[in-house]
Amino acid sequence: MRFDELELEDSLLQGLDSMNFQETTPIQELTIPVILEGKDLIACAQTGTGKTAAYTLPILNRLIKEENRTDAVKAVIMAPTRELAQQIDVQFEGFSYFLPVSTVVVYGGGDGSLWDQQKKALRLGADVAIATPGRLIAHLQHSDVDLSQVKYFILDEADRMLDMGFFEDIMQIVNKLPKDRQTILFSATMPPKIRQLAQNVLRDPVEINVAVSKPNEAIMQAAYICYEPQKMGIIEELFSKPVLHKTLIFASSKQKVKDLAFTLKKKKFNVAAMHSDLEQSERESVMMDFKNNKIDILVATDIVSRGIDIDEIGLVINFDVPHDPEDYIHRIGRTARASAEGVALTFVSEAEQGKFYRIEQFIEEAVYKIPLPAHLGRAPEYNPKAFDHGSFKGRKKKPGNRPFVKKRNNARREGGSQ
Repeated sequence: MRFDELELEDSLLQGLDSMNFQETTPIQELTIPVILEGKDLIACAQTGTGKTAAYTLPILNRLIKEENRTDAVKAVIMAPTRELAQQIDVQFEGFSYFLPVSTVVVYGGGDGSLWDQQKKALRLGADVAIATPGRLIAHLQHSDVDLSQVKYFILDEADRMLDMGFFEDIMQIVNKLPKDRQTILFSATMPPKIRQLAQNVLRDPVEINVAVSKPNEAIMQAAYICYEPQKMGIIEELFSKPVLHKTLIFASSKQKVKDLAFTLKKKKFNVAAMHSDLEQSERESVMMDFKNNKIDILVATDIVSRGIDIDEIGLVINFDVPHDPEDYIHRIGRTARASAEGVALTFVSEAEQGKFYRIEQFIEEAVYKIPLPAHLGRAPEYNPKAFDHGSFKGRKKKPGNRPFVKKRNNARREGGSQ
């Protein structure tokens, strides 16, 4: 469906056209009409599906159609991290370029001037407040923001917020909102705790489930079965040729991220690290350099596994197997965005075979195993049942059928350098 087939205002369509937005994604096609009708909504959609535009567009449309507008916060959007909040704000700014709508993004970190900027914008009554829960609570405690005229309340990545322990903060914010409002909840998963939250904050919601959270089919997945000390050797082999695409490497701890980035820098790779020890200004600088191709390789903790929308990431590497299958989905979802293709490689040590086996069960697919380069020595046998009991019920691949190699040249086929 085209955006101009939806009941959107011409001034909003003008902004979409200037950004070359023509066709809706499935989640946008299903949710935009519901939100335009003013109904509460609970939607399950995986990352990279266009869910941010699915709620920003109809909310903007409803805001600009309001009569007798006042200087007060009309919409509150909650996000689990400052990175996602900033990304949402960027989309709002793009879509509202031709519209008289103001936004403020509210998150922690930074110096006192950041607090003062947020305080001023909130007191002046920005139309849309995009906030992390803790920071918005802090401004509420200082009487910096009046939520009594909020008409639209959106929870983005609600499952992530609950995982981070924000349930009580969310409910504290909800208690400050008018009863007569529209509430929209987006989540990548739909566990019982999300159902409980929905019962507390939604009224007769429309429920939309685009798809069970599974990897994007445009991602070519593969794994190296190895011993832990062999992982760095695999990295060196992959990058023995020039890096052709942005590469994102995930590691399980910030110390491992620091060590890995340090080692790669010593080997003259153009690399940077992203972890929670960095100041907010440092994080933003790193992300901007990565987006602008000043950095070839970004090594990161799961701090960037959700909500960061950077195109042209050709390769994602899981240096460690994530503990949660959902984290695997979000990690590899950083590639193959905007209709592009991408490659996701996972290094699986002997001790991590059980975790990787559970991921294969979750995605219902046996991931192709790339043989180790001979010079790295013998690899362990992939025998996950020795580490994790249970039967694998996923789709079995026929011998010789490599899902990883579709539409790839020979270098990619062997997991070559990106």
